Amino acid sequence: MVLGRNFRGEGKKSSNYCSTVSIAVFVAFCLVGIWIAMSSINPIQNSVIQVSDPINEGKHIVSENGFKQFEDNLSDLPEETTREDSQTRKSHIGSPLENQDDQKGSENVFDNTAEENQQEIFRDSAGEKHDLGKGSGNTTEESYQMKQAKLGTEEKESDRNLNSEFVETENLGGQINDDRLTSDERKSDKSINDNKSGTEKSTDEVTQQDEMDGWTEEERIKKNLPSKTKQSTGENNMESDQNSHVSKEISSTGNQPETSTEANNESGNLSSKAVEEHNEKEPQMSSIFIDSRNYDWKLCKTSAESEYIPCLDNVQAIRKLRSIRHYEHRERHCPDEASTCLVPLPEGYRSPIKWPKSRDMIWYNNAPHTKLVEAKGHQNWVKVTGEYLTFPGGGTQFKHGALHYIEFIQKSLPSIAWGKRSRVILDVGCGVASFGGYLFEKDVLTMSFAPKDVHEAQVQFALERGIPATLGVMGTKRLPFPGSVFDLLHCARCRVPWHEEGGKLLLELNRVLRPGGYFVWSATPVYQKDPEDVGIWKDMSKITKSMCWDLVVIGKDKLNGIAAAIYRKPTDNECYYRRLKNEPPMCNESDDPNKAWNISLQDCMHKVPEGASERGSVWPEQWPLRLEKAPYWLDSQSGFYGRAAPVEFTADYKHWKNVIYRSYLNGIGVNWSTVRNVMEMRAVYGGFAAALRNFKVWVMNVVPIDSQDTLALIYERGLFGIYHDWCESFSTYPRSYDLLHADALFSNLKGRCNIVAVVAEVDRILRPEGYLIVRDNVETISEIENIAKSLNWDVRFSYSNAGEGLLCVQKTFWRPTKVEPILSAIV
Repeated sequence: MVLGRNFRGEGKKSSNYCSTVSIAVFVAFCLVGIWIAMSSINPIQNSVIQVSDPINEGKHIVSENGFKQFEDNLSDLPEETTREDSQTRKSHIGSPLENQDDQKGSENVFDNTAEENQQEIFRDSAGEKHDLGKGSGNTTEESYQMKQAKLGTEEKESDRNLNSEFVETENLGGQINDDRLTSDERKSDKSINDNKSGTEKSTDEVTQQDEMDGWTEEERIKKNLPSKTKQSTGENNMESDQNSHVSKEISSTGNQPETSTEANNESGNLSSKAVEEHNEKEPQMSSIFIDSRNYDWKLCKTSAESEYIPCLDNVQAIRKLRSIRHYEHRERHCPDEASTCLVPLPEGYRSPIKWPKSRDMIWYNNAPHTKLVEAKGHQNWVKVTGEYLTFPGGGTQFKHGALHYIEFIQKSLPSIAWGKRSRVILDVGCGVASFGGYLFEKDVLTMSFAPKDVHEAQVQFALERGIPATLGVMGTKRLPFPGSVFDLLHCARCRVPWHEEGGKLLLELNRVLRPGGYFVWSATPVYQKDPEDVGIWKDMSKITKSMCWDLVVIGKDKLNGIAAAIYRKPTDNECYYRRLKNEPPMCNESDDPNKAWNISLQDCMHKVPEGASERGSVWPEQWPLRLEKAPYWLDSQSGFYGRAAPVEFTADYKHWKNVIYRSYLNGIGVNWSTVRNVMEMRAVYGGFAAALRNFKVWVMNVVPIDSQDTLALIYERGLFGIYHDWCESFSTYPRSYDLLHADALFSNLKGRCNIVAVVAEVDRILRPEGYLIVRDNVETISEIENIAKSLNWDVRFSYSNAGEGLLCVQKTFWRPTKVEPILSAIV
C-alpha cells in the first residue's frame, strides 16, 4: 500500500477527492488480485488429491478370488514405472507421466480400511481356496501349472495378471505372518534410473550374450567385462536383474501393501534400510564399504586347494589315528575351530551346465580330474571330450548303460515297482552316480554316497552333474540317517566288505532299511566261481540268514554278463524269535535306531515295529500320494510347534506352497532356470521340498542335531535328508549347491556357533551365482546381509515386517587376495 501511494504520487498531482478515489480503486484491485490468486491455488491442490486418491484405490483393488490386482497405467512405459487405477490409465494411454516425483509421493498414502478388508479376504482365501483336501478353487500349484500351459498363447499383460501374489498364510501357531509383496507391486517401485539402465543395453550386448555365457571369469577380466553374475543372460536373467534392482531400491510404501502408512509410523517394524538405499544410494554404499572392512576375508591355503573340505581334509587329525583298518581316515575329523577363510575357485571355473544336459556332460575345468577316466573309462563311467567331461551312463556292473540295468532289476523283481513302491533309495559306493541320475526318469529319489578316496572326485562329479550325492563311508560310525527309512538299498561292486566281522556293516544297512524293503547286491560273489568269491558268497548267505533276510531272487543280466541278488528285510519279529542262536544279537530297548549323529556302530539288530501306531509297521502310501498325505503314525504324536502333528503337517505343506508359488517363484530375484541342487538347511516337515516337487530340482533336507528330529517323517513322504551340526563343515565338495534355504536357522545357531564361520561354510558349498534365501528375525537378517555384502554378494531382495525378515542374496565370482594357511590341512 505505501509503495503504491508513493509510486502514484510521483507521477501526477490531484485533489484530495481524486486521491481518495485512487486509493479506493487501488485497494479494490488488490483485493481482486488476492481473490484471483487464492482461486488459482485451490485447483492445484485439488488436482493433487484427485491424482493420489485413484492410485490408492488402485493399489487395493481386490478381485473375485480375493487377491490384489494391479494394472499398468501407461502401455508405452516400462513395467517399472508407477501405476494408476484403470480409470486413470484409460485417460492417459499413450501420454507420458507429467510429474513422476509427484506420482511417487502420491503412492505413499494407503487406505487402512481397504487394508483391513483385504487381509480378511486373504484369510478366507488361504482357508478355503488353498485347503489341500477341500475347496473347489485351484491350488497355487495348479494355478502355476495352468499358467505354464498358457504361456505360449497369452500376452505378457495376461501373464502378469496370472502371477499369484504374496498372500498371508496362517502359520502353525495360528498367527498370520507370511504376508509378502506382490510381483506387480515390486515392479512398481523401481526407480526411473533403473528403468533407464534396463532399457539402455545395446543390441551388441544381446547378440553377443551366448558367446559371453561360455567365457570363464578370467576371460571376462581380460576383456574388461563385468562378472557374469551381473550380466543378463536371456529373458530369465533379465527378470532376475530387474528383481535385483527391486531388492536394492524398495520404497518405504510401494512395496508394503499390507501395512498402512500410519501403521508403519506407529510400529516402526518395516525396514528403513531400503528407503535409505532408494534416497541416499551413494552414502549408503559408502557406509556399507566401511562396515565391510570388519570382515577380513582370506583364501584358504590347503593341500586340497579348491576342493577343501574342512572335516575330511584335517591332515593333522588323520595322522594321529591309531588305525585306519575300518576306514577311520575317511571319516569326519573336524578342526577344533571352524574355519572362516574362503575356498579358492579352480582355474577356468565357469557356471555349470544346466540340467538335464549336465547329466551327460560337465565342464572339465570345474572338476579337473582324470584318474577315474584312466581307471574306469573302459566301463563307461566318464571320458574326456575336449573341454568337457562326458558321462556315457555306464558303471562297473552296467557297462551298457544305467537304464538297461534299472530295467533289469525291475524285471527280476517286479514288486520293486520303481517310482511307486520304491521311491527313496540309498546307493552305497555310488561312483559317479549314474544309477541315481537315470532313476530320476523312474520318479525315484536316490541318496548316493561314497568316500573321498582314491576314486577322486566321484561325488564331486555327481553333484556337478546335478545328481544327489554326499560324502560318507561305511566305517566306525552310523550313517547320518534315521532308522527304517530307505525303501531299497543298492550296492553294485561298492567295495564294502559286508561279510567281515560278523556282518557288522551289513547290520548298519539293516538299521536304515525299511521293514519289507529290498537290498540289491550286484557283485562278483553272486555270479563268479573263483575261490575268493565263493567264500564271500558263503559268508554272506550265512549272515543274511541269521539276520532273517529273505533271498527273494537272483537275477541275471546277459547283456552285461552280471547277476544281482535281491534280499528282503522281514516285516515282523517272528523269525528273530525262532533263531536257535541270538547272533547277531538284538539291540537293547534303550538303543534308539534314529540316533545317528556321531554314534558308533552297534553289532546288533533292532526289532521290527509291530504296533498299529508305530512307524514302520505299515509300508507308506505309494508315490506320489505319500507326499501329501500325513502318515498314520502321526495321529498319536504332538507336532513341532505344539499342535496336533497331522494338523501341522498339512498346514506346513500349504504354507510352503503359498510361499514358493506366490513369492519365491517370481518375486525375490531367483533365476530358477539355473537352479538344480537345493538344500533346506533347517528342515521341519519337508514342506519346502514337497512344494518344489514340480520344479526340476532336488532338495537335500538337513535336520540340525539341536532341532526336533523330524527326518524320519521327511523320508516317509518320499523325500530325503541328513542330520548335521552347522557348527561344523558339511560333508560335501565346494560349489555343490545352487540354492540354500535357511528358515530360522541362523538365529538358532547364534548361541553356540560362530555365525561368520557358518556363512563362510555357506560360501564354500554354494556355487558362484548361487542363491541364499534367509527367513529370520530382523536383527539376524541385518547381520547376514552385512556379511553377504562384505563378500561382495549381490542383494537380490531384502524385506522386513513386524520383526521378521526375508533376504535373498546371490554369490558372485569374487575371491579375496589375501591368503590364510590352514596348518591342519597342509600335508
